[in-house]
Amino acid sequence: MEITKGIFQASHNIYKNNKGSLLRTVIYTIGHFVIAITVLMLVADVSLIIALTDAIVEPIANSIWYFILDKWWTSKLKNK
Repeated sequence: MEITKGIFQASHNIYKNNKGSLLRTVIYTIGHFVIAITVLMLVADVSLIIALTDAIVEPIANSIWYFILDKWWTSKLKNK
C-alpha cells in the first residue's frame, strides 16, 4: 500500500511540475501519429499495419526528445 501511495504521489508531482510540457508533448505526439501514417501510406505505399507500427514507435522516440528539448528551452527562458 505504501509503495502504491508513493508512486501516485510521485506521478502527481511530475504532472504538477511539468503540466505545460506534458500537454504540448501529448498534442505533438497525436499529430505526429496522424501525419506519419498518412505520409507513409501515400509516399511509401505501405499497408496500414506497417504505417501504424512505424507511426507509433518513431513518434514515441520523438516525443521523448521533444519533452527534453522543451524542458531545456523553458529553463533557458526562465533565466532571462
